[in-house]
Amino acid sequence: MTELATMDFHPQPQPGRARPWAFPAPERGTLDNGLTVLRCHRPGQQVVAVEVLLDAPLEAEPAGLEGVATIMARAFSEGTDKHSAEEFAAELERCGATLDSHADHPGVRLSLEVPVSRLPKGLGLLADALRAPAFADSEVERLVSNRLDEIPHETANPARRAAKELSRQLFPASSRMSRPRQGTEETVEAIDSAAVRAFHQRHVRPSTATAVVVGDLTGIDLDELLGETLGAWTGVAAKPRPVPPVTADDTGRVIIVDRPGAVQTQLLIGRVGADRHDRVWPAQVLGTYCLGGTLTSRLDRVLREEKGYTYGVRAFGQVLRSAPDGTGAAMLAISGSVDTPNTGPALDDLWKVLRTLAAEGLTDAERDVAVQNLVGVAPLKFETAAAVASTLADQVEQYLPDDHQARVYRELAATGTVEATAAVVNAFPVDRLVTVLVGDAAQIEEPVKALGIGAVSVVPAE
Repeated sequence: MTELATMDFHPQPQPGRARPWAFPAPERGTLDNGLTVLRCHRPGQQVVAVEVLLDAPLEAEPAGLEGVATIMARAFSEGTDKHSAEEFAAELERCGATLDSHADHPGVRLSLEVPVSRLPKGLGLLADALRAPAFADSEVERLVSNRLDEIPHETANPARRAAKELSRQLFPASSRMSRPRQGTEETVEAIDSAAVRAFHQRHVRPSTATAVVVGDLTGIDLDELLGETLGAWTGVAAKPRPVPPVTADDTGRVIIVDRPGAVQTQLLIGRVGADRHDRVWPAQVLGTYCLGGTLTSRLDRVLREEKGYTYGVRAFGQVLRSAPDGTGAAMLAISGSVDTPNTGPALDDLWKVLRTLAAEGLTDAERDVAVQNLVGVAPLKFETAAAVASTLADQVEQYLPDDHQARVYRELAATGTVEATAAVVNAFPVDRLVTVLVGDAAQIEEPVKALGIGAVSVVPAE
């Protein structure tokens, strides 16, 4: 008779006691050249993250040269007065660093990640890029060519095309926000190295910039290190640019971007609403998450699970721009895609979800799940130095106090179901939404008109 083998199991590990957590608070300072510095010591984070914010907003781009901020941002890593483009890339690689940059409505941002053991070298390269970028004719020409190659791909992408159309519809033609962030084919073609140098000279200076440094700073004299690197960057003193108000037209209407033969319709439904300065922001975040923040949200439950129209629909709020006086605006939107024949029924059900939400409100269970997902996972979300640095930089960019993120988590946990309901209903009023549909107009125009959710117009896909 065969004897059965036995196994000895180790005791199952038990979870430890949960420790209090709060979003870290930075220390503030200013270098002799006027550069504002936020530092945050994070023990154990051996990869240091550095974010530099430049007061070079898109609305500062000269007329006819829209996209120059993007080309400048990309050119920062294409050589300096000390290194050619190839040498600069090799120096970054030698110290295990990455340097990224991008331009958006609030300004230009550079992001450096580097092992703490190579921090002096990494900061030196970053300082050189800001202080004396080469902006070589050949490199700028290549970046312009690359950008021109990207534009047709973006036009062909339904989600990107929908975003472009929503901006054009929401904002007045005179507003920079109504036009593509990275410029059009006509404006990008006009950019050369002289234009990039002029934009840099006019807007890139330490007195209006901020650097955020996050990581394990044990044993590092950061003041001395910053003084030797970013502190060597000089420029004419200046005050930050005034921030123009955001205006938008959210009259309820539907715009179909015609894509004959499309088998899917891309949906983007949006308007402009409260940003992070508004007291309603935590409740708005919570209510929006209940509406469409995850697979268990109302929109997904109806449109994906019950009806099978889509792989997923999301609702979100994205800050567009804030001002020092506490004014600003966020894009509040619902996005997703559905199969072409069900475009009308899907929109009908989406509007029913919004109307039901206004009539019946959220449930306590929905609110509790949202709080658990938004607040409970925060320590994991901010495990890396880069995540902390990026959020601190966002706060600076949006003229928020340094304790804003920590306060938001406390307010989210304290927000009730009734408050979250009121906030999300006000964020997505059924009669004040601009709906952009990228799809086959011949198939979807009449079903959409029959819904009565706004006047319907059709525009070519380009």
